Amino acid sequence: MDSTRKTAIIVGILFLIATVILIVGGIFSLAIYEPDYLTTVSENENQVILGALLEIAATAAVVGIPIAIFPILKKYNEGLALGYVCTRIFEGLTIFLNTIILLALLSLSNQFVNASTPDISYFETTGALLLGIREWGSLLVDFSFPIGAVIFNYLLYKTKLTPKWIAILGLFGGALWLATTPVRMYGFNPEWMDFLAAPIAFQEMILAIWLIVKGFNTSVAEL
Repeated sequence: MDSTRKTAIIVGILFLIATVILIVGGIFSLAIYEPDYLTTVSENENQVILGALLEIAATAAVVGIPIAIFPILKKYNEGLALGYVCTRIFEGLTIFLNTIILLALLSLSNQFVNASTPDISYFETTGALLLGIREWGSLLVDFSFPIGAVIFNYLLYKTKLTPKWIAILGLFGGALWLATTPVRMYGFNPEWMDFLAAPIAFQEMILAIWLIVKGFNTSVAEL
């Protein structure tokens, strides 16, 4: 097995890890969004810690993807390849920051539950601040991720490293999700808008499986 084939498998696996783990990790972290999160987070401590560990694993996968594929992409456009690396590293660092906030919320919840006479206003203010930081962090992830997706799929489209239809789906999905970010930053975030992330999530799953099973277009990748 040559190095290009190994890289394709590694990148495909990392895409699967990043996408699946972030979804599952988000489910384990739902306790922080409960109205009485100051108590429910502590009650679900093991679940929240598992969610944090999954987010850390996802961070490693997100950062690992561009690093693994950079040697191949730089042959065609080193500037865009570097841009892809930068956007995904920023995304990974922001996810890691959100993980720290998640664990800080767990500590705050434990303090609240164990306090004999808790200062309600202090805990509510601190909790609201931490939740606000995590929300803005999530928006920054949703800003850097689709930019990286558009750059990456543009390179795939131009180089023909994968079938063009996969790259086109990624360009569409990335651009669609990117278009929602400024709107959500201004507070417009209805539940139905989350479904607009489905095309890029679906495309990444297809791309991951394709890379694992088929790999890159060898005739192009070896140029």
